[in-house]
Amino acid sequence: MKNKSANLKETWGAQKAKLKQKFAGLTDTDFLFLEGKETEMVEKLILKLGKTKEEIYQIINAL
Repeated sequence: MKNKSANLKETWGAQKAKLKQKFAGLTDTDFLFLEGKETEMVEKLILKLGKTKEEIYQIINAL
């Protein structure tokens, strides 16, 4: 299994655009992905989308 964080970092630009299309209520601020701050960003998405951490990673990795 590939490291979740590495996968997110490698493809974040493309995934962010797709997430914004899929979930219109998300803003650019929700997608701030600073080195070492992935957890905080994922927690924002969990709260905003009402999904679990695993569901957020599944959504992102499926894009």
